[in-house]
Amino acid sequence: MPELPEVETVRMGLAKWVAGRTIAGVEVHHPRAIRRHLPGDGHFVAVLTGRTILDIARRGKYLWFPLDSGDAIVGHLGMSGQLLMQPAEAADEKHLRIRFSFTDGGPQLRFVDQRTFGGLAVSEGGAELPAEISHIARDPMDPLFDDAAFSARLRGRHTEIKRALLDQTLISGVGNIYADEVLWRSKLHGVRPTDQLTGPAVTRLLQHVRDVLGEAITAGGTSFDELYVNVNGESGYFDRSLNAYGRENEPCPRCGTAIRREQFMNRSSFSCPRCQPRPRSVGGVRAATG
Repeated sequence: MPELPEVETVRMGLAKWVAGRTIAGVEVHHPRAIRRHLPGDGHFVAVLTGRTILDIARRGKYLWFPLDSGDAIVGHLGMSGQLLMQPAEAADEKHLRIRFSFTDGGPQLRFVDQRTFGGLAVSEGGAELPAEISHIARDPMDPLFDDAAFSARLRGRHTEIKRALLDQTLISGVGNIYADEVLWRSKLHGVRPTDQLTGPAVTRLLQHVRDVLGEAITAGGTSFDELYVNVNGESGYFDRSLNAYGRENEPCPRCGTAIRREQFMNRSSFSCPRCQPRPRSVGGVRAATG
């Protein structure tokens, strides 16, 4: 599933291509693509036709398009969603779900989704921040992200650090791939208890989060297959810089020990057994860390 760097890469591309343009027409080719828009496809088309897209914004892994009506288009890419800019004369993609054409006759915006887990919807009055995604926390790349408040909330919870990094109500945009990379840089195992982290440890953790996400955005995200691409259909290349994720049995770039893979929340976690040792239990409680 696309994480913050992939979604931010798409957002930047969309801002260049669609901000300030007026929608001339909307075609819905598959009902699942707007399943979260409960009034249906007729309403979806009617409320968007003639509206001008003011900007492209992001909260965590969600995108929204503020409109001149005060409403917004809210989108999530799901597992395989793509928002592509295509010339009007370009052939339809096999998995084309929604098409937007514009009054200037320029490139169309097409939502393509092979697995149909993603989708778009209209949020009434959601131009500033759609209510549907207001529960999602700010991400650490947001200038308004509150480091001190995050540290206090993190250390006040009795959970594991990787679970906390994946909790979008605590810190948004970090998914499985980047959580593993952050933990590798922080020399922390994913099951380390959050309530036993010190303030300086959380500060270092946040810096690694920002470094990993920033580098991944510069690289255009991570592409393991053809399903994640930017608005021009190009793949990201941060996968070439991964130190832990997906590198089972390969040598740790830091110490040479073979990277291990462990099961975690129905997915895989990758870490270095030497650099990121599992915390030892003391009387049923894991040992503290600083």
